[in-house]
Amino acid sequence: MAERRALVTGGTGRVGGAISARLEAEGFRVHAAGHRDGDLSKASEARALVERVSRELGGLDLLVNAAAEGFEPRAVEEVGEAEWDAAFGATAKGSFFITQAAAPYLRSSELGLVVMIEDVAAYQPWPLFAPHSAAKAAQAMLTRVLARALAPDIRVCGIAPGPVAVEPGQEERRAAETLLGRIGSPEDIAAAVVYLVNAPFVTGTSLVVDGGRLLKP
Repeated sequence: MAERRALVTGGTGRVGGAISARLEAEGFRVHAAGHRDGDLSKASEARALVERVSRELGGLDLLVNAAAEGFEPRAVEEVGEAEWDAAFGATAKGSFFITQAAAPYLRSSELGLVVMIEDVAAYQPWPLFAPHSAAKAAQAMLTRVLARALAPDIRVCGIAPGPVAVEPGQEERRAAETLLGRIGSPEDIAAAVVYLVNAPFVTGTSLVVDGGRLLKP
């Protein structure tokens, strides 16, 4: 099998880093993109990143959109434009423009897969995280819109993590939010990406990896 090539946005974060490491272990050549690679909410910078990475790697087989900003608790009355711009910039606009730029390269690949790293916040109303929840809901819709728009050459799938990158000291509280009574890890999300890589009949849907968080009252 020819060496496969992947671009992981947000690849220097906890979840993105775990995905990048797992893909490398699976034989992928990976570019883990971070802030140094530009503002992905700007179409020109997103296009420049994809073109540079595709040139360096000799093509592109897999795109993982894991970049996100604006995840901080703030009451609705205190949310300003900066919070909205941060959340939608990387998560929604960035995912769209990176995928748009990557599509011509992915079409020439036998794999041709885009994975959106969503969030269970896309499916639950979190009052203290209004911009984040709304941006993740937009990204989850992009999973479905782009799956239709890019089929049949490119598959587009989502993964919605629950508590897998928990702040120190929050483990017990976050574990209680799940049906399984424990938190997950970024490696759980990386394993889900590998599943989608090897699931050629799956597209246009989101895999929830949350320990039952969505079902917990």
